[in-house]
Amino acid sequence: MMSQHNHSFHLVNYSPWPLTGALGTMILMSSIIKWFHEFNMMFTLLGYSIILLTMFQWWRDVTRESTHQGIHTFSVSMNMRWGMILFIASEVFFFISFFWTFFHSSLSPNIEMGSYWPPQNISPFNPFQIPLLNTIILISSGISVTWTHHSLMNNNHNQSTLSLTLTVMLGIYFTALQMYEYKMASFSISDSVYGSVFFIATGFHGLHVLIGTLFLLICLIRIHNNHMSSHHHFGFEAAAWYWHFVDVVWLFLFISIYWWGK
Repeated sequence: MMSQHNHSFHLVNYSPWPLTGALGTMILMSSIIKWFHEFNMMFTLLGYSIILLTMFQWWRDVTRESTHQGIHTFSVSMNMRWGMILFIASEVFFFISFFWTFFHSSLSPNIEMGSYWPPQNISPFNPFQIPLLNTIILISSGISVTWTHHSLMNNNHNQSTLSLTLTVMLGIYFTALQMYEYKMASFSISDSVYGSVFFIATGFHGLHVLIGTLFLLICLIRIHNNHMSSHHHFGFEAAAWYWHFVDVVWLFLFISIYWWGK
């Protein structure tokens, strides 16, 4: 039972999930390092399992607090908004480092690269094939997630479900095309600075697309379970902000790495 407070803030209860999340992350990262050096993925499945179980139970608790216990008051909601804004700002600077590396190398290629960009023996992707298709997919998903937001604000449950399902499907389609693109690549991450920057930048963006798709999928399940209303849907708003951020980063990747840096 929820205890009564004389303030509008949320003082969280003791929870084991930060500890289990840290443990799962440590096991997963250790197994990945072991895979890099010894091609041994013995503990990878264990790390993934702990993280997935932690995610399920931690998100379950947050859903209970916000939907059933009424703990997420206006003050708590505003603090979460600022937290999400600062998190996205940190993500912006995370990707700025990749763009900085790319332009540093491409605008003034050193002698080790043959003073030429792209380096010799690198065959870049045609930007007007899969990259352009992925750009159209992400822009379309940005439109559909905005459609979901307006439907939620108008309490249109059917339109919200339909548009968010479409957004999740577009996110999965984008990931599938990027996996196909990686499979068809004529260069690898170890092929000069071009290969390193290309796979690091687009790979981390792909990881963000996966995280955003999972974020939106959880929101879709919650909308289906009537957890959100026209005045209580910050979980979806945070997911939509994150998704729009992913869209904008992809536009910069497409223009700079795929098109300009070709």
